[in-house]
Amino acid sequence: MSFQFLGIESIFNIQNNDMMRTKVHLQHIKCSACEHIIFNSLSEVKNISDVEVNHEECTVAFDYHTKHDFEKAKHVLSRIGYPIVGKENKLKTEM
Repeated sequence: MSFQFLGIESIFNIQNNDMMRTKVHLQHIKCSACEHIIFNSLSEVKNISDVEVNHEECTVAFDYHTKHDFEKAKHVLSRIGYPIVGKENKLKTEM
């Protein structure tokens, strides 16, 4: 089963120890260095696994156990400067 809403595509995989998989579209991904930052940051979050980042599609996909785990991942993404598309961007850029 797959759903997409505001840049969030959730794929529920009930057969894998009740883990869920999501794929979200992020703001500010520009290069492979961004991929590494996102991968390393999410890989450190408890109950987040199988992280896959694609800077060409501006997406990250990962497995999680609970809604709370998903919320932690969203918070980490926002904190490191890559909020989910449709969320407020608190980064200020100056030109």
